[in-house]
Amino acid sequence: MQLIRSWLYTVFLGVSTVVYASAILLMSLWYGLDSRSRWANKWGAANMWALRVICKLDYEIIGAENLPTTNCIVMVNHQSTWETLALRAILPANQAWVVKQELLAIPFFGWTLRVLESIAIDRAAGIKALKHVLKHGTDALNQGRWVIIFPEGTRVPLGEQKKYNIGGAMLAEKSGYPILPVAHNAGMFWNPKSTVKNRGKIKVVIGPLIQTRGKTTGQINSAVKDWLDPQVKSLIL
Repeated sequence: MQLIRSWLYTVFLGVSTVVYASAILLMSLWYGLDSRSRWANKWGAANMWALRVICKLDYEIIGAENLPTTNCIVMVNHQSTWETLALRAILPANQAWVVKQELLAIPFFGWTLRVLESIAIDRAAGIKALKHVLKHGTDALNQGRWVIIFPEGTRVPLGEQKKYNIGGAMLAEKSGYPILPVAHNAGMFWNPKSTVKNRGKIKVVIGPLIQTRGKTTGQINSAVKDWLDPQVKSLIL
């Protein structure tokens, strides 16, 4: 039964992506980024609703009081596809995602990433990619946008840990903006290697802001890792 529910949700995800992406792409001809971003959040919220209704997969937020009223850099562990949907429903709409460049080629989803002015990087470009994140990330922050970064750079299987990339921490050092760490255990319910979306309740923990002014990139990265890794570990035990 859960496999059938998962298939039904996969259909919903595909259809909703095409529908909302088409709307956002059309809106880009006449409307500004704020309007397009709000529709992207509607897509995230629609998928959270569908997961709850179809797959009986819900989520709860712990530490909602830590969500600031002003924009910042958000650093989140990466386990699943779920968080790419959920962050659109949980966080304010005006987001700038740091994504790998090849995602832009995906029909509808990637095209929408472009018109939402995501920060796309070529991970093989080394220092050039880092400079791109620093420039465009700082611009986005100064425009009032929330910059979303997966510090691990890729999905990490449950129970494993990966070295954090320095891009997010260096952006924080150069810009002076604080970091909001967010941990979750979505991989326990939505394994990217499995078709099945298991029923249950994903836990999302929003941590306290990590202030970055006066700190080095290494100190900032360590502070994020020292908070995120134990939180993720506690959620999957």
